[in-house]
Amino acid sequence: MTAPAPGWAIDADVVVVGSGVAGLTAALRCAAAGRKTVVVTKARLDAGSTRWAQGGIAAALGDGDTPEQHLDDTLVAGAGLCDETAVRALVTEGPDAVRRLIGSGARFDTDAGTGEILLTREGGHHRRRIAHAGGDATGAEISRALVEAVREAGVETVENALVLDLMKDVRGRTAGVTLHVMGEGQRDGVGAVRAPAVVLATGGMGQVFSATTNPAVSTGDGVALALRAGAEVSDLEFVQFHPTVLFLGPGAEGQQPLVSEAVRGEGAYLVDADGVRFMRGQHELAELAPRDIVAKGIMRRMRETGADHMYLDARHFGAEMWEHRFPTILAACRSHGIDPVTELIPVSPAAHYASGGVRTDLRGRTTVPGLYACGEVACTGVHGANRLASNSLLEGLVFAERIAADISGTPDSTGAARAGTGTGPAETTGTGTPDGGSGPVPDAAPGGPLLVPEARYEIQRIMTAGAGVLRSAASLAGAAADLERLHTTAAAELSVDGKTAEPCVESWEATNLLLVSRVLVAVAREREETRGCHWREDRPDRDDEHWRRHLVARLGPDAELAIISTDTADFPPVRPGARAGAGTGTDSPGASRGPAGRTDASAAVHHDPPRRDNS
Repeated sequence: MTAPAPGWAIDADVVVVGSGVAGLTAALRCAAAGRKTVVVTKARLDAGSTRWAQGGIAAALGDGDTPEQHLDDTLVAGAGLCDETAVRALVTEGPDAVRRLIGSGARFDTDAGTGEILLTREGGHHRRRIAHAGGDATGAEISRALVEAVREAGVETVENALVLDLMKDVRGRTAGVTLHVMGEGQRDGVGAVRAPAVVLATGGMGQVFSATTNPAVSTGDGVALALRAGAEVSDLEFVQFHPTVLFLGPGAEGQQPLVSEAVRGEGAYLVDADGVRFMRGQHELAELAPRDIVAKGIMRRMRETGADHMYLDARHFGAEMWEHRFPTILAACRSHGIDPVTELIPVSPAAHYASGGVRTDLRGRTTVPGLYACGEVACTGVHGANRLASNSLLEGLVFAERIAADISGTPDSTGAARAGTGTGPAETTGTGTPDGGSGPVPDAAPGGPLLVPEARYEIQRIMTAGAGVLRSAASLAGAAADLERLHTTAAAELSVDGKTAEPCVESWEATNLLLVSRVLVAVAREREETRGCHWREDRPDRDDEHWRRHLVARLGPDAELAIISTDTADFPPVRPGARAGAGTGTDSPGASRGPAGRTDASAAVHHDPPRRDNS
């Protein structure tokens, strides 16, 4: 992106971008292995998405539960697109990863008599396997424990810093990141962290929509950085809309209060204005069906009744249960004038979680050598077309540990030693990279156009209207055209008189949102079916014959977008440094599209026989 030249630089073996469960776990494990680690985070260490997680973390910890049962529930929720090898790694390594998290200081709710971890149930789970803390403050407790552990370990941190772009060496390997620190002092303005390993743990992209459960910092920065760096992204069309978000009115925008699925897990149920439990008969689990099914059920009932929201009834809980089991949700509802002890809770779906993201293998490696990704920014193949409730914290935990093992060359959970990436200095000369030790140099090529900060809200309205819960060929085409207009207007101003928006955090965020939105819409137009949380009104059926496969996207050197599909539902191998499309199967139906929705027949796509890297 267009930005000032870096004015300062620090060196490290590993730079972790993000401070949620995935980022801090990766940082702790890398530091423990003796790697000099720097954590870069956009706000404070505890201000990411993890702290907002209410329900808990899923793992087969209870009597009678097994990783195999957890695997089965995950595969069902993923609507035929989970990679079973990745899911198996998640569910088998998950219980011990949670125990190590407890060893790091996290305190989960336990039975006063036995001391056993209390477990609850959420949508899509056939057993109670959700560990929680503080009733409904699990994410806040995990964040607290990991932040304290990072500080006690003396890991260097750079807070209030927006990551800008990836730096590469002359071989095309990762050499660090550029970033902008929002503050004053020794490190302010644009600088660089030079490192041969970069771990993206930047969280989600919920802010591409008007209403979301994501915090304001979730602007898709990691996915945008990876795209600009030439990395592949996968399954970006699968954006999960949480079915029960506190309805604050038809014009509500920004972060909305979540009403955790655990509330339904404890016995709350959905009703319409007449008190009818409309989820009965729609699924064997009724209100505890997978999230895409519940969200669709709510939307259908809203259409049938002409309402703009439904209700959650938990009045039978009583005051004591609300105050002890769900104090955070109780406070949020009351702050908006709703008392769930005596009143129905108005709810409607809102953007919640990105099941897709930067494509990785089982070690967290992306297609750019030295660049890793974990947590919501990544696409490991675990979530498929729809994430199973409370698998997100577990995925961040498990794959962060796998990344640290790969970087440090330490044994993984199976006892096999990793080769490691090495931590020696990169050979860094040329544009856009550190210049042999004298500090990073600016990219010689001009950056693309920046959007004015106000464009953020227009992007959100476009995406909500055209690519939200309900999608169609017409709505997606309209969204693509509107997003193209934003880009071409900014590009025209830059080409005619060299002017672009003033480089600043708000402009960089808006520009990231536009890039991610354009790619999301492009792949959503390609997938002509309804599957998981991708709901095409004009293609209402799931089509396993043609679409039980992944869509993989990558920007080429000239910013053309290649969209290709895999041959099967198996997640393709990740080969760092491979050319665009290598190993990902056959062309997707129809021509590849540019990020603005233009047909780009010149986009080169190469194919190798699909193989799975199970290491």
